[in-house]
Amino acid sequence: MNVDKYAELVINIEAALTGTFHYHVPRDLQDSLRIGHLVEVEFGRRLAQAIVISFDQQAPVEETKPVISLIENEPVVFPWQIKLAQWLSSTYLAPLNSCLRQMLPPGLTRWSDTTFDINPYWDGNGRLTERQQNLLALLRTKGDLRGRQITRALGKKSEWQPAANQLVKRDILRRATILDLPRIRPKQIRTAELATTWQRAVTAVTQLGRKNKQADILIYLLQSDDPLPTETAVLTATLAQEKHLQLLANAELITRAPAENWQLIIDNDQLPIDLPATISLAVSTKVALAHILKLRGAKKYYHVLELLAQAARPLPVSDIYAATNTNLNHLRKLANLDLIRLGETAVWRDSLADRDFVPAEAPLLTADQARVWGRIKMSMLLAADDDQAPKPILLHGVTGSGKTEIYMRAIDFALNQGQQAIVLVPEIALTPQTVHRFSARFPGRVALLHSRLSDGERYDTWRRARQGLFDIVVGPRSALFTPLPNLGVIIVDEEHDASYKQTAPVPPPYYHARETAVAAAHITQATIIMGSATPDVVSYHRAQGGEYQLLELPRRVMGHRQRIDSQAQRLQINSHYQQQTSDPDDALTIPLPPIQVVDLRQELRAGNRSIFSRALETAITETLERGEQIILFLNRRGTASFVMCRDCGHVVKCPRCNMPLTYHRPRMMLVCHHCGRQEPSPQNCPQCGSKRIKFFGLGTEQVETLVQQRWPQVRITRWDRDTTAGKNSHDTLLAGFINQEADILVGTQMIAKGLDLPLVTLVGVISADVSLGLPDYYTGERAFQVLAQVAGRAGRGLLGGRVIIQTYQPEHYAIQAAAEHDFVTFYLEEIRFRTQYMLPPFRRMAKLVLIDPINDRGEREAQKLKRGLMLHIREKALAATEIIGPVPPFFNRIDGRYRWQIIIRAPDPTNLLADFPIPQAWIVDIDPVSTL
Repeated sequence: MNVDKYAELVINIEAALTGTFHYHVPRDLQDSLRIGHLVEVEFGRRLAQAIVISFDQQAPVEETKPVISLIENEPVVFPWQIKLAQWLSSTYLAPLNSCLRQMLPPGLTRWSDTTFDINPYWDGNGRLTERQQNLLALLRTKGDLRGRQITRALGKKSEWQPAANQLVKRDILRRATILDLPRIRPKQIRTAELATTWQRAVTAVTQLGRKNKQADILIYLLQSDDPLPTETAVLTATLAQEKHLQLLANAELITRAPAENWQLIIDNDQLPIDLPATISLAVSTKVALAHILKLRGAKKYYHVLELLAQAARPLPVSDIYAATNTNLNHLRKLANLDLIRLGETAVWRDSLADRDFVPAEAPLLTADQARVWGRIKMSMLLAADDDQAPKPILLHGVTGSGKTEIYMRAIDFALNQGQQAIVLVPEIALTPQTVHRFSARFPGRVALLHSRLSDGERYDTWRRARQGLFDIVVGPRSALFTPLPNLGVIIVDEEHDASYKQTAPVPPPYYHARETAVAAAHITQATIIMGSATPDVVSYHRAQGGEYQLLELPRRVMGHRQRIDSQAQRLQINSHYQQQTSDPDDALTIPLPPIQVVDLRQELRAGNRSIFSRALETAITETLERGEQIILFLNRRGTASFVMCRDCGHVVKCPRCNMPLTYHRPRMMLVCHHCGRQEPSPQNCPQCGSKRIKFFGLGTEQVETLVQQRWPQVRITRWDRDTTAGKNSHDTLLAGFINQEADILVGTQMIAKGLDLPLVTLVGVISADVSLGLPDYYTGERAFQVLAQVAGRAGRGLLGGRVIIQTYQPEHYAIQAAAEHDFVTFYLEEIRFRTQYMLPPFRRMAKLVLIDPINDRGEREAQKLKRGLMLHIREKALAATEIIGPVPPFFNRIDGRYRWQIIIRAPDPTNLLADFPIPQAWIVDIDPVSTL
């Protein structure tokens, strides 16, 4: 085969494909086909979509199929996205087509389907089964159908496919493969525009509506060439009656001149002449026109024409309906008279289209902010001169230190260079405030992208990004894959958050958005800024080692003088804000809130068995009496429990793994979810002998109920995954609380992530122990981060604030460090623990999970995989690689199916797994953020 050009393609089908395939490019496509184009090809015996990732002069196989057609005129991915997909595939051992699919919007992918129709040459003879008869009857009634249509018509359990295959073999049915119709298309709206001159339109509209003789008279008077027509002429022309003239005269719309007998003198002779009665308009043309429209009931038609004439452009019919109280019937009647023209136009589905943002000016920087921004700006300038990616920046700033302003300065700098920016937030809950801040600074240049948007909104956001119609996209981890043509800055806010990691049950890749953002910045030579008040231990370790550039903001910058002074005057309170001598006059700071740690063991000894300590109960009552707001935080994940002594705080741990044992109610056993060790639940505390040793766990609903019982008049908002399932639920709950529609906010980790709630003066942590008792290597880090973050929600207003942490383990290093707002002390303790057990950053981890409805079979398969891995380790001489398990994970049975888990601890798990044949049923999670 003599072919000039081959295209290397990634086939976009539902099945996982790691490799690429070569197709030859027909001559009619060779000039138009480019890297990133979406094309149609034949893959096996079916049609499929594919993405061009490169071109070659030779193919690795002798026989190649042709590219059938070009689906989209413009490339659907940029070259940097292709490189990023390849990085995702190799780093997280995920299928390349799944990784590249992350870059595509919903609705663009079209899966292969099969069409069936009855062969017109079939003579109708032959024996048929009942299923074959049902299928043929359906096709006779409906005509040719796609496979998915047949399934919907006959039901999923109809098992019609074998019957269809048999009929195809007998030439009774014909079969062909097609691609599904596009699920999402550009949105079209109906429009209307004026199609004639205004004068003709006004003339024509007077003929619309119901018949009315008074209106006919007025129209005649307006159009008549005779300024004083006679009554006889008017009545004859309009077929009106005397009463109609009298009604118009009574309304003072016309003037009637009565008949008169005149004497005409000619040559001294007097001749009698009878002058007829005449009619004239008594009002202006405009007033007469208004009465004509009123009499005919045609005012709505006139208003439509007037609106379109003023606009001088096509208007959406929905806007016309709202402005004129008309409907489609009115517009169709005008269109039938060729007065207006109906049409359609494409519009963007934009989730921010109906929201107005008041522009905000950049504030003056504090001394700390100016120092940090100077370093970042210099890094961006040097990178531009050297034509290489700058070193990743880790911005460690306490809560409220002004990190967002640094982000905005970097974005503004990039925008001035003609570049775009991506702003990642860990949770959808944070997007309303983030979008508001960035839209106020960069009005009209911000787009929102997250999974709660409709497929149409996400599709149009993708199209607008590809065309360069906005400069900044804000959203959770998937926003990283937005097709921006010239990416200059990536912001990863709250970079420590585990929500940045994609995990099962969604399809792979199971990527970490922070690490992927670092890779994307390297590929695009963009600046990446990762900010947090409680940096991830691995990130901070990299910064300490020089792999990242570490910049710090140690002080809160909570307000600016003009705003603070006006608030203080309006509320008639004294502000707690202060000015530092090194800062500009405009900038005011406030200390971090004091944190009180309450030992719940002492509360029990004092006879208090409530979930509210005496200190917290008193603080809540006092805060409510002052009319201020409160956050009650429950630090938990999941629903299962661990076992802890209420007297001494001792948590029962595995002696081999030093991880908390988990209480399993059905067997009443304690289980280690890492090594599989089991032991009965103790009746007495092994440390102090107390009998008050029980499983530990509490939910947000229970906390809400107990708060309502203790303070019956209080208004409560509960914020967790159950109450934020709707599209705009986060925005609604947040706005309601900020507007003081509730006194107390009860929530889980969602409320700890960067929210700015200036009226909150008290934060109470109901229990800091739940996360500390979970059998996970990251419990200490997660506990410190969430406690420090939730404490940062207090004291952000004029009144300052306080934090009360309730715990059975006040001596735990994570709680002590959080109480002192001391990240460095926590980091030193945590890094000492991780050094001892060779945990990240000293070793990387991989988690392999098998889900099977039969527990024994799952265990056998897990043991089989472990034996294969151990053999592979010996063959590759990977002495520093360790296999842990297989054991049931913490959540060992979900939805009636059992789970088995293997943990790999190694310098580079991909070195072990890349060439190891892992069965398809296993979930492979590289660098997991949890081993639960």
